[in-house]
Amino acid sequence: MGEHRATLAAVAARAGVSPSTASLAFSGSGPVADATRQRVLDAARELGYLGPDPMASSLRRGRSGIVGAIIGERLLYAFRDPVAVALLDGLADALGPPGAGLLLLSGDAQRSGPTPEQVARMPVDAAVFATCGGDDDPLLDHFVGRGVPVVAVDGPDRPDVVLLDIDDYGGSAALARHLADLGHQRPAVVTLPLRLDGRRGPADDTRRAATAYADCRHRLAAVEDTFGPVVAVEAAANRIEEGDLAAKELLDDPAGRPTAIIAQSDLLAVGVIRAAEAAGLRIPDDLTVVGFDGIETPWLGERTLTTVVQPIVEKGRVTGRLVTELLAGTRPDDVRLPVHLRVGTTSAAPSP
Repeated sequence: MGEHRATLAAVAARAGVSPSTASLAFSGSGPVADATRQRVLDAARELGYLGPDPMASSLRRGRSGIVGAIIGERLLYAFRDPVAVALLDGLADALGPPGAGLLLLSGDAQRSGPTPEQVARMPVDAAVFATCGGDDDPLLDHFVGRGVPVVAVDGPDRPDVVLLDIDDYGGSAALARHLADLGHQRPAVVTLPLRLDGRRGPADDTRRAATAYADCRHRLAAVEDTFGPVVAVEAAANRIEEGDLAAKELLDDPAGRPTAIIAQSDLLAVGVIRAAEAAGLRIPDDLTVVGFDGIETPWLGERTLTTVVQPIVEKGRVTGRLVTELLAGTRPDDVRLPVHLRVGTTSAAPSP
């Protein structure tokens, strides 16, 4: 004979309560006295009962208790990105009280994210596009078509999803005005990936037109609305090493070297500074370097990066609140969080 599996009814009988009371004791959602709950748990331990089948419970409720967070790259890279880590931390913190769990859905070395086929059978109650949110991501249509509520962080902006973003244009415009006020006239830009396809190098008009991410588009537009057309070099990922590679292209020709480089993230800015100093340039005497995000930059020692500060952890918490409201049956308004310019020691007037 097979091994006998303990049941909730057996636990209830051992504890001297009804099956419904035993169920409430496990769920923690009903008016059960502490002594009664402890008696039920003691009986379950004695019988080796581990609790209600979570799959059966989710089927009864019509909910899995799982929120899927879409990561547009390998987890290895996401966990090296302080912005992604802080965002996910804030999201997990906000989902804890309602009792939801966070499932990370990432890409791998061959893909920029999970495919619709991979997530088709995943029982998620809601989806958060946490670090990708491309305008043409097929997963968006997949989840919307399934009736799964979606929160898009930083885009895309479309009527069938809830958008949480920051003032990317306003923050970059403030950064550009700061450089213009210092006297810079020909800055260059190191962009975040315009698409997650591994491409790096100069971003021509065709590549810019194919940009999948609203934050990249808005940050670049703000700079060009201040200075006119600028040279832009695309990084393949948000990593220090990518900022280093992009800067080498911009600094290769001393005659055409920019007086300032605007990096679309702080990690890329650190890489730019690393490449510039390796080439014998002084920051900010010979080259101004600015970033975007407001993360800690221990690689710079006691220097502080001139950057645009965004509320990253709060961004995650607000995302969690929006998800909770969607699961409660209400459609919250889109949210745009403010940013602010922080002037540090990496920007100065250009050398005469």
